[in-house]
Amino acid sequence: MLNAIWLVIALTALLVAAWNGPEQLSLVMSSLFSSAASAVQLVIGLVGVMVFFLGLMRVVFDAGLRDVVARTLTPITRRLFPDVPSDHPAMGAMIMNMASNMLGMANAATPFGLKAMSELSKLNRGSGSASNAMVLFLAINASAVTILPPLGTIGVRAAANSSDPWAIWMPTLFATICSTTTAVATYALLSRLPFFRHRPELAGDPNAPTFDDVDPGGDSAAVPAAPESPGRRGARRLAVAAISAVTLFAVGSSAVDAFATGGFVVALRDTLRDWALPALLIAALTYGFAKRVRIYDAMVAGGRDALAVATTIVPYLVVILVALGMFRASGALDVVVGWIDPFTSGLGVPAEVLPMALMRPLSGSGALGVMSEILEAHGPDSFIGLLTSTLMGSTETTFYVLAVYLGAAGVVDGRHALFCCLAGDAAGFFGAVAACHFFFG
Repeated sequence: MLNAIWLVIALTALLVAAWNGPEQLSLVMSSLFSSAASAVQLVIGLVGVMVFFLGLMRVVFDAGLRDVVARTLTPITRRLFPDVPSDHPAMGAMIMNMASNMLGMANAATPFGLKAMSELSKLNRGSGSASNAMVLFLAINASAVTILPPLGTIGVRAAANSSDPWAIWMPTLFATICSTTTAVATYALLSRLPFFRHRPELAGDPNAPTFDDVDPGGDSAAVPAAPESPGRRGARRLAVAAISAVTLFAVGSSAVDAFATGGFVVALRDTLRDWALPALLIAALTYGFAKRVRIYDAMVAGGRDALAVATTIVPYLVVILVALGMFRASGALDVVVGWIDPFTSGLGVPAEVLPMALMRPLSGSGALGVMSEILEAHGPDSFIGLLTSTLMGSTETTFYVLAVYLGAAGVVDGRHALFCCLAGDAAGFFGAVAACHFFFG
């Protein structure tokens, strides 16, 4: 299905541009090269993030956190993913990915998601047909409930001089709940249809990366540590207590200062914005230190996994982003907006937000640019600005997620993953519209 959609997008862009004349066709050709270059730059930027966060995941996994989390969430994960053992590396990576998405840390979620898909590919025995666990994971990942505020979007609203940048928090939460619920329900319904059956005999991508639990160079990060003397054990515990105390004091001081300046809401907002990621890093490294993990070696071992994935996803990412760039440059997106507007205007959706709604599943950077233009033109606190901002945080870049994640697993048949993700996008759109009308009138 993704093959057919890509072909339709690319051919539509070329035909629309040809219809509009040589000047438009020239813009599409320029977009082809610029989009290809942007895709490679995106991968280069992603590599550093992946190396660090997969290394961090290796630290906490070597420290035993995977087993702790698996035992805690076993009742839930067994129901959602009955084919994945609770102590399998795929389960730990999926949990880390979903937790990062729920906390609004998309950069941290991507490396964990790629790791999860690669490990699920092992359980899938390298089949080119996505397993049920893969499809459900993609549906949840591309429609993740965001509990914390969407800080990136809020930052753009603040830069646009909004009087209340955080006004979109609750509408976004409601929209993402609608999105995830619909995506999971669509998975449950479509998985019963023979058309979307799993085809284990389908050959996958032979170049897909594999993640080994033991470092191939023999320098495994999880080498059992020698027995520790009582004195050193006591010193280690004292150091952990000191790190924890300093961190809590810093977070508390920051929260008190923010509370004195703007009250409880401002204190909560600033504390979440400034301390969510640093607290995660401190907790992970301190946990590894407390469990006597060789942290530097573990970070390096996890980073090697990231390099293997980054090399593999380049062609998938370039191909999908080039087609999307051509589609926008051709003017085809404007044509689609013109067709949809008569139907959506009756639902209380202003025509001005439709380019954002259509761009969001296609390109995150493109959607950000469209959102910025809309906020500048109509104001961040207008209904159009509020709805546009909510839409930015309520859905995911579906085609990017599918291209990169399926590529990391070497899967050529995503089965009903695309339909699940698009259903989640649609539910997120209508949920955002309903929430904005409820909260903002």
